[in-house]
Order: sequence, then C-alpha cells, then structure tokens
Amino acid sequence: MGSTGRTYGQVVGLTGPLLPVVSFLGRLPTATIQFGSVLLVARTSGSLGAAGLTGGALAVGQVACGPLVGRLADRHGQRTVVLAFSLANAVAVAGLVAGALAGLPTPLLTLLGAAAGATVPLIGPLGRARIVALAHRADAPDTTIGAALSFESTLDEISFVLGPALVGVAAVVAHPAYAMAGAAVLVAVCGTGFALHPTARVLRATPAGHKVLPVRGRSRMPHSVHALLAALALQGAMFGACQAGITALTENLGQSDQAGLVYAAMGVMSAVAGFSMAAVPGRIALTTRWRTATAAAFVLSLPLLWTDSLAGLYLVVTVLGVAYAPHLITVFGLTERAVPPSRLAEAMAFATSAIVGGQALAVAVTGRLAESYGPVAAFAAASTSAALACAIACAARPASYTGRTTETTRHARVPGKRPGTRA
Repeated sequence: MGSTGRTYGQVVGLTGPLLPVVSFLGRLPTATIQFGSVLLVARTSGSLGAAGLTGGALAVGQVACGPLVGRLADRHGQRTVVLAFSLANAVAVAGLVAGALAGLPTPLLTLLGAAAGATVPLIGPLGRARIVALAHRADAPDTTIGAALSFESTLDEISFVLGPALVGVAAVVAHPAYAMAGAAVLVAVCGTGFALHPTARVLRATPAGHKVLPVRGRSRMPHSVHALLAALALQGAMFGACQAGITALTENLGQSDQAGLVYAAMGVMSAVAGFSMAAVPGRIALTTRWRTATAAAFVLSLPLLWTDSLAGLYLVVTVLGVAYAPHLITVFGLTERAVPPSRLAEAMAFATSAIVGGQALAVAVTGRLAESYGPVAAFAAASTSAALACAIACAARPASYTGRTTETTRHARVPGKRPGTRA
C-alpha cells in the first residue's frame, strides 16, 4: 500500500486537494437525477409508465448530447462549457421537479427529463480529460496516468453508489423532490467550482484559425476507438441486466427493499478494485488487462444463473464487482492513448455515453424479460454481454495515436508553465 499511496499522492499533486472534492460533488447529481427522476414522477403521478418514460428520456438526452459537450469543451475550453452546462442543468432539473410537483402531463415531463439529460455537464469525463492533460504537461510516467484514471473511476463508482442511496433515503424519509432539488443546487455550485478551478486552463480552447491535426482522414475518431466504445456499451448492458435481475430476484424473495443495497455492495467492491489498480505492475500491458477483466466478468457472472437466495445474491454480486472498475479503467486508458489530445474530452464523453446508452437499453429490454421469464433471463443477458465484451477484447488491436507528442506539446501545456509545475 505504501507505493500505491505514493502514486495517488502524485495524482493529487497534479490537481491540488480541492479539485477532487469539487469534481466528486459535481458529478454526484448525475447519479442522483437518473434514479431520482423515476422515483419523483412515480410518486407524483402514480404511474410507473410515466416514470419510465421520463427516466428513459433523461438517459437518451445524456447519450445524445454527451459527445457534443465533449466536442465543445475540446474546441472552446472546459471553463466556459462546464459553467454554461452546469447552470443549464440546474435550471432543467429544477424545472423537472416543479413540473412533477405541479402534475404536468406525461409528454411535458418527458421533455423536461430529456432537457435534464441533455444538459448534464459531464464532469466525470471532462475530469478524466483534465487530469490526463495535467499528467502529460508534467511529463508524468504512464503509471501516474493509469493511477489518475483509476482515481477518477473510483470517484465515479462511489458517486453512482451514493447518489441512488441518497435518493432512496429522501424518498423514505420525506420526498424524492428533496434529493432532486439538492442535485440542482449541487451541480450549480460544484459545477461552477469545477469550471473555475485554475486547472481548467490546462485544456485551452483551440485558437481561432488553428487547424487540428487530422485523425485518419475525415473520421471523427480513430477506428480503433470503435471497439473500445462497443466494449463499454456491453459493460453498460451488463450493468443494466444485473440491475433488472437483482430487482426481479429480490422481489421474488419478498425482499424488494434489498435491491438497492445489493447493487451498492457491487459498486463498493468495484470501487475498491478500481482503487487497487494503481498497484498493478506497469509491465502488464493494457490489452492484457482488458482481456483479463472481460474474461473475469464473464466467468464471475455465471453463478448468477443459479443464484436463488438473498445471501447467495449478495455474495455473487459482490465478487462480480471486482471485474467492473478494472475494465472501465483499462478501456479509458486505451481510449486516452488512441485519440489525439485535441479530441480527448470528446472521446471520454463518447465513452460515457456508450456506458449510459448500453445500460438504459438493457434495463428496458431485460426488465421485460425478467417479468416474463424470471430473473435468470436478465442474468443470462448479463453473462451474454460479458461474453461479447470478452470476444471484442480478444479480437481487437487498439492502436496508439502516432501524433501524440506533437499535439500534447501544442495543446496540453499552458503557455508560460514549465513541465513538472502545477497549475
């Protein structure tokens, strides 16, 4: 743990102690509003159908507009883009809360949900892009960059465990509207803090008239990134299928209130595994880690097919969490190497949209499968998704971007700053 602690100390040294706190609190609303919108509309309208449509529209809005947020951040700098989207998201979430409490019809609630999803400031993906740029500017070794991605993924995992838990507590104690209103305030305050933090200068807007280096002709992203995005979409599908299966099994066992806790146990184990990734020796290639993580996810998911008790579900799902964060961290690392720095925020946004899209689609499909054929159908879909992700990992040959040195020097360094100094 000594060397791991020192490595993470180097990561915090790149950002300063304030940025991780602001970044974590700024991304917490993203995890809150997805689950919170469903509970809010279900409580105020009494219709699970309206709640599902609103939550689905929110996910679609985020998937569709997430890459646009990343592209704008690459072109105009993170400061302006994050500030604008954080304030817009706060207004959109507040509008959704007001609309639900006012009893607006389902079509209008769906539009408000889509607006809340489309304005998500994507602090998680942009935080990854920022910390990678800081590491490159400081000429940090690959181990530090890997630890930085592990650190960011751990923050994501904790936020996606804590966010729904806070919504659940608010729903039991008072009303889901309180959690949603809190998310609106948090994204406005901490999103603004993330946007105005001095490290935002490390990713500057592309100068007017500057021609960005081409990426394999006219394609927006290198072709090698497509396999990585497909793998992330399949991991998202695995998330969604597990969520549907866990919900269905706990309901069958008469313990529906345990579903959130079971899912949280998986998230906590995933966060622990992600934090531990900094201890993996640098000599183990990213492609080897990718294949190992997907194979582990497939093998560890198989016991779900024979799980029929609450204790067994806790055990199997917790162990399965070991494979999640390592896969995310590794694929984000491969993505960082595959794209030019001038498109890094966009690539990270695409990656996040792939996960969210895969999860949303899987929840919709496997939820119906679980209703018709039982939880084993949803768990079978989760294992199938893991098997396909493993097949992609074994077949793909992700390449590194060849112009990285030139563009890192051109875009990632702040004028007047020497490598190795902090923003």
